[in-house]
Formats: sequence, structure tokens, C-alpha cells
Amino acid sequence: MGVGLAPVALLLCAVCAPALGDKHSLFYIYTSLSKNVDLPGIYDFTAMGLLDDSEIDYYNSKDQMKIPRQDWMREKMQEDYWEKGTQSRKSKEQWFRVNVDILMQRMRHNQTDLHVLQWRHGCEVDDKNGKMKYLSGIDEYSYDGSEFLSFDDENMRWVAPVPAAEPTKRKWDNVTILNQYTKGYLERECVDWLTKFMEYGQESLRNHSPPDVYVFAKKSQTSSDKLTLTCLATGFYPKDLKMRLRRFTTSLPDHLLTSSGVRPNGDGTYQLRKSVDIQKEDTAGYDCYVTHSTLQEPVTKEWDGSCKDCRMGIIVSFVGGFFLVVIVVVVVLVLRHKGMICWRSDGETNGDINGPVSYNQVSMECDEMNSASGVEG
Repeated sequence: MGVGLAPVALLLCAVCAPALGDKHSLFYIYTSLSKNVDLPGIYDFTAMGLLDDSEIDYYNSKDQMKIPRQDWMREKMQEDYWEKGTQSRKSKEQWFRVNVDILMQRMRHNQTDLHVLQWRHGCEVDDKNGKMKYLSGIDEYSYDGSEFLSFDDENMRWVAPVPAAEPTKRKWDNVTILNQYTKGYLERECVDWLTKFMEYGQESLRNHSPPDVYVFAKKSQTSSDKLTLTCLATGFYPKDLKMRLRRFTTSLPDHLLTSSGVRPNGDGTYQLRKSVDIQKEDTAGYDCYVTHSTLQEPVTKEWDGSCKDCRMGIIVSFVGGFFLVVIVVVVVLVLRHKGMICWRSDGETNGDINGPVSYNQVSMECDEMNSASGVEG
């Protein structure tokens, strides 16, 4: 079964989508392959934590250690946090190995093809004056790049979009305490961890959070008689930033602009880029206007009308943790093109691997599948 370019683009856009307002998110993503793939940097099992799309911790089946991806995580979290997290992810790794095989049998897929099981879970909050308000939670599994099972937080039940997921839905819905615990984690415990991580991260970013703003032009890729004028703001934190491309102080309409969306940099800061195509001879009066919470007054950068900075090295599209997320998505889809993929998404919780309820107690398919979502922050 092949995968076209459209699904790849949609997935990448989903990862790149900007967060609006003062929203923040904490998600954990686990990915397991049904067999070893001889590709550099691709492992049978990986797990990562993402705070506002920036990678904060990482684990793979080769090194088998949960490690920090941000300096502030390394400095703030105690050693036992990483020890417990490592044990939890080792447990999940074993669970995934078992369940990839079981789902392959259920789907009647052969052992020669490659399959991927992925699990994502976490929460999104609204930050108002430092007080986090729960907005939504996600606990979902995907198989071969398609949705397999998800948790309906409002109604506290599992949703099976495909017939093959029905046995799991029925089994898990019959375990009331599991659904209660899942809802409690998404709405409370996840929010608590997100709040703590945000406090740690903000403290480390205080000295380098204002945006650096650049405006430059290059030849348009769509028309030889046009230039693409771009405004780039990078290195800012928090991620809420407003940018306008203007001519003679009048903002250009949004339908004429192309936006990258807010993207994470590798150091925990963010970047945003907006572009517009203009006529080559139309070089007067353009500027970039940026407002951000760290600025006492807006930044205005005027374009000098030249194209000398078309290839400036400051333009970074994907770096740090975001780069790794995109790599995982692309590789998984490429591998799916060669074989098949099994994808399940759920999340981590606090730092204790023995929570009040463990998915180890609940099978995904009758008594054959034992879930391993231990409690982890």
C-alpha cells in the first residue's frame, strides 16, 4: 500500500501548525517498528516528550535511557526522575513489541512487511496570567499511519474508528477505573506537569526571549519578474507573536501572504516567517512590523530594496526537537510506502512508574494484549 505526497504534506502541516494566543501543550509520542530497519537514527522503539512542540526528553531502544533534551530539564529534574522515566519507557518498549505482533495478526498482515505502532497523549492549556486552564486532552493510537483508537475525554470512553479496534474498545470501556484514571491524567496531572515544565523553561529563557527581526528578498520561484519579500522573527519566547508585512505603514492583507506558522528552534525559542510576492520594480516603502510581550515597543524593520540577503544563513526551517519529530513522521511514512505501519498514540503521566492504574493491567485485544502506559512525566 503506497502513500502519496498529499498525506505527507498534511502530516507535516499538522506538526507545523502554530499555537494561537497563550496556549501551551505537553505531549508524549511513542513509536515502535515491527522489525529492525537499517537506517541511521531510526530505532525499533523511540519515545519523546514535547513541550510546545519542542523536544524536552528522549529515549530509544538502542541506548535505553530517558535523557533530557533541554538544559533546563537537565538542571531542574532530579536523578530519580530520569531513573524512573527510564524504567517506565523500558516497560513501554516491551509492551509495544508484543502489541505490534498482535495487531499484525488482527489485521492479517504478514511478518515480512514493516508496521508501525504509535501512541500519543497529553494536554493543551490556556495560560492566563500564569494560571493554566485545561482546554483539551489527547490519548490516541494509530496503526499504519491511520487512526486506530482514541479516548473521548468528555464522555470518558474509547472511540474505535475501525472494526479492528472494537475488541479493544469494549475491553477498555469495561474497566471503569482505567477510563477514570485516563481522564484524571489528561485534565489534572498532565496540566500539573506542563505548569511545572513551563516554569522551569521560562526561567531559563528570560535572558534571550525577545525576537530578532529580519526582512529580505529573493527571486520568486513562480515568476521571473517578481521578488519574494520575507519577514523573519526568530529567537523569541513565549511563542505568541504578531507580525505584519506593510507598505507605507499599511498592513498587507493576509490572503496575499504565505506564513510558516510559529515553529520551535532547538533552544526552546521560536521563529515565524511571512512572505509576499511583489514586482521587481516595486521596492519602496516595505517594512516588517513585530510585536511581542518581551518588547517595550514594536520592532519595525525597513526593507532596503535589495536582494543581497536572499541566501542569508539565518533562515532555519526545522531545528532541534522539531527536526526530530519531522524526521520520525517522514521516515515512518516512507517506510509505510515500502511495507505497512502500525501507529498508536497515548501519553505519559507523572514520574512514578507505578500509578494507581497501569495499562499493564488492561489488554488491547482480549487477554492477549497488555498495555504499558505507565505513569511518567
